[in-house]
Amino acid sequence: MTAVSRLRARLLVPLVAAAAATTLVLAGCTADDSLAKQYRSGSGQNYIAGDGTVSEYAAANRGEPVSFAGTLQDGTKVSSSDYAGKVLVVNFWYAGCPPCRVEAPDLQSLSQKYAAQGVDFLGVNLYDSAQTAASFEKDKGVTYPSVLDRDTGSVLLAFSKTVPPKATPTTLVVDKKGRVAARILGAIPGKSILDTLISDAVAEH
Repeated sequence: MTAVSRLRARLLVPLVAAAAATTLVLAGCTADDSLAKQYRSGSGQNYIAGDGTVSEYAAANRGEPVSFAGTLQDGTKVSSSDYAGKVLVVNFWYAGCPPCRVEAPDLQSLSQKYAAQGVDFLGVNLYDSAQTAASFEKDKGVTYPSVLDRDTGSVLLAFSKTVPPKATPTTLVVDKKGRVAARILGAIPGKSILDTLISDAVAEH
């Protein structure tokens, strides 16, 4: 990381701790969402979450582009080549993950905000069937596509250098060259933080 990036990371991490509690209390889960309630209570059952850290990587430290391929819920094949030259936000999730339920509205909102700027969003569902994933997306109003990665794990494997296998959710911002520019490990601590990470990637040449 550059000195600026390290400073930014140090500033962002405390924001995670401060904003996470507020976000998790105010985010739009339904009142009868028992898993989300359990997540907010801190009981820690039925899911393994990331630690909430936010990292932004300097362009010189991003390594090689990530190559991946998978199958969407409707059977459509998708790969990294489909997003060449674009900023891509990748969110690893599954329906039974309480923080995934909490952050879904923010992801959907940002996907709509940045659509006109050529930013794509792609979910990677780690455990669910197509029916379960579709039910979640309908309930949360999510309109961007998701890869079903349960059977092959191919997309998770492709990002394995950046995404710990059991840290769900994890959200990545992939730059226009296909490299991971930023990572949120755990629930999004606030929409504004991911918004800033995306806008930084969009502004790069």
